Amino acid sequence: MESLLNLLKDGRSRSIEMLASELHTTGDDVLRKIEFLERSGIVRRVVTSCSGCSSCPGNSKGGKKKCPACMPKDGFKNMGIMWEVVI
Repeated sequence: MESLLNLLKDGRSRSIEMLASELHTTGDDVLRKIEFLERSGIVRRVVTSCSGCSSCPGNSKGGKKKCPACMPKDGFKNMGIMWEVVI
């Protein structure tokens, strides 16, 4: 569990498979540990969407468009899942 937390603390985006490979275990094992950490309030999943800044088009009207300042150039399609350590 400590090794997983250390990987999550570095802030890099990784898929479950990448985490499993780095930890020399299975994806199911990593997912089970992350779910436990989430339920325990130790980590939370980072929502990869617009931060809701005031410059987002249609933000004041409840629109769903994202501004370039909030989104990476190619969107989030190539990023792995990210969690942040809360404690």
